[in-house]
Amino acid sequence: MEVINIDQAKTQLSQLLVRVQQGEKIVIANRGKPVALLSQYQESQLSKRLPGRLRGQFTVPDDFNQPDKDLIRLFEGEED
Repeated sequence: MEVINIDQAKTQLSQLLVRVQQGEKIVIANRGKPVALLSQYQESQLSKRLPGRLRGQFTVPDDFNQPDKDLIRLFEGEED
Protein backbone atom coordinates (compact mmCIF):
# COMPACT_ATOMS: atom_id res chain seq x y z
CA MET A 1 0.00 0.00 0.00
CA GLU A 2 1.48 3.30 -1.04
CA VAL A 3 1.56 6.28 1.33
CA ILE A 4 0.98 9.70 -0.24
CA ASN A 5 1.06 13.06 1.51
CA ILE A 6 -1.90 15.43 1.40
CA ASP A 7 -0.32 17.82 -1.10
CA GLN A 8 0.34 14.98 -3.54
CA ALA A 9 -3.21 13.72 -3.06
CA LYS A 10 -4.63 17.15 -3.87
CA THR A 11 -2.65 17.54 -7.07
CA GLN A 12 -2.95 13.93 -8.25
CA LEU A 13 -6.50 13.09 -7.19
CA SER A 14 -7.68 12.06 -10.67
CA GLN A 15 -4.73 9.70 -11.16
CA LEU A 16 -5.18 8.29 -7.65
CA LEU A 17 -8.84 7.56 -8.35
CA VAL A 18 -7.91 5.66 -11.50
CA ARG A 19 -5.49 3.54 -9.46
CA VAL A 20 -8.12 2.94 -6.80
CA GLN A 21 -10.61 1.84 -9.47
CA GLN A 22 -8.04 -0.76 -10.52
CA GLY A 23 -8.06 -2.19 -6.99
CA GLU A 24 -5.21 -0.33 -5.27
CA LYS A 25 -5.53 1.08 -1.79
CA ILE A 26 -3.68 4.29 -0.99
CA VAL A 27 -2.92 5.78 2.41
CA ILE A 28 -3.07 9.57 2.67
CA ALA A 29 -0.75 10.98 5.31
CA ASN A 30 -0.33 14.34 7.04
CA ARG A 31 3.32 15.00 7.90
CA GLY A 32 4.07 11.31 7.54
CA LYS A 33 1.24 10.19 9.82
CA PRO A 34 -1.56 8.17 8.13
CA VAL A 35 -4.94 9.89 8.34
CA ALA A 36 -7.07 8.30 5.62
CA LEU A 37 -7.38 5.26 3.39
CA LEU A 38 -8.42 5.77 -0.21
CA SER A 39 -10.11 2.60 -1.46
CA GLN A 40 -12.79 1.48 -3.86
CA TYR A 41 -16.40 2.27 -2.91
CA GLN A 42 -18.61 -0.76 -2.34
CA GLU A 43 -22.36 -0.84 -1.89
CA SER A 44 -23.55 -2.22 1.42
CA GLN A 45 -23.87 -5.99 1.46
CA LEU A 46 -26.58 -5.94 4.14
CA SER A 47 -29.92 -7.25 3.03
CA LYS A 48 -33.09 -5.37 3.75
CA ARG A 49 -35.17 -6.41 6.75
CA LEU A 50 -38.06 -8.70 5.98
CA PRO A 51 -40.63 -8.76 8.80
CA GLY A 52 -41.71 -12.30 9.62
CA ARG A 53 -38.74 -13.88 7.86
CA LEU A 54 -37.93 -16.08 10.90
CA ARG A 55 -41.53 -16.99 11.65
CA GLY A 56 -41.78 -20.52 12.99
CA GLN A 57 -38.04 -20.86 13.62
CA PHE A 58 -38.22 -20.02 17.33
CA THR A 59 -40.77 -19.34 20.03
CA VAL A 60 -40.84 -16.58 22.60
CA PRO A 61 -41.83 -17.77 26.08
CA ASP A 62 -44.88 -16.14 27.66
CA ASP A 63 -42.80 -14.85 30.59
CA PHE A 64 -39.96 -13.34 28.49
CA ASN A 65 -40.69 -9.84 29.78
CA GLN A 66 -40.99 -10.75 33.47
CA PRO A 67 -38.25 -9.47 35.80
CA ASP A 68 -35.57 -11.99 36.72
CA LYS A 69 -35.32 -11.72 40.50
CA ASP A 70 -31.87 -13.36 40.66
CA LEU A 71 -30.47 -10.97 38.05
CA ILE A 72 -31.95 -7.94 39.83
CA ARG A 73 -30.47 -9.16 43.11
CA LEU A 74 -27.02 -9.43 41.49
CA PHE A 75 -27.25 -5.90 40.05
CA GLU A 76 -28.30 -4.48 43.39
CA GLY A 77 -25.40 -6.21 45.15
CA GLU A 78 -27.54 -8.20 47.56
CA GLU A 79 -26.00 -11.28 49.13
CA ASP A 80 -27.75 -14.64 49.39
